[in-house]
Amino acid sequence: MAAKRSLALAKLGYDLMDRKRNVLIRELMQLVGRAKELRGSIEETYRSAYAALQEANITLGLIEQFAGTVPVDCDVQLETRTVMGVEIPKITHDMHSDVLIPYGFLDTNVQLDLAYAAFCRVRDMTLMLAEVDNGVFRLATAISATQRRANALKNVLIPRYMQTIKTISDALEDKEREEFTRMKMIKAQKQ
Repeated sequence: MAAKRSLALAKLGYDLMDRKRNVLIRELMQLVGRAKELRGSIEETYRSAYAALQEANITLGLIEQFAGTVPVDCDVQLETRTVMGVEIPKITHDMHSDVLIPYGFLDTNVQLDLAYAAFCRVRDMTLMLAEVDNGVFRLATAISATQRRANALKNVLIPRYMQTIKTISDALEDKEREEFTRMKMIKAQKQ
């Protein structure tokens, strides 16, 4: 009876692992699709940002003096959301810091403003891509672990419990037959 309970529990565990794997795969596919979109658009964003930077360098000379006025961005927060026990990162960024241009307008021109805005877009897209890539990595790792556990249940534990139950059932049936035969012999001897 204990082996039958263990077998039922192992089958239930396998079903749950299979469902978990399916949910994680669905979530992974959504993130992979989003990553493809981001990778396609981030290349163009980088290209346009470097082109804007090149124009700013051409019109202003080297812009190192203005680049030094841009403060270090500390407005990035990391939160997580959980999907079937897997923590997926969620990066949030305060966009209000982009509104304030950190350099003066006296010695600059519109090309520097365009380069600054383009690199703000680059930063935002890079944050989104980092969030998606990390989520994909974590989901893939969790799917692999879930698959291993499900395979262990399906290919090792469930067959082992089934074999144990079969062995015990066969032994009990043999003892029942022996007992039946013994009772018949005792009955025959009494008569």
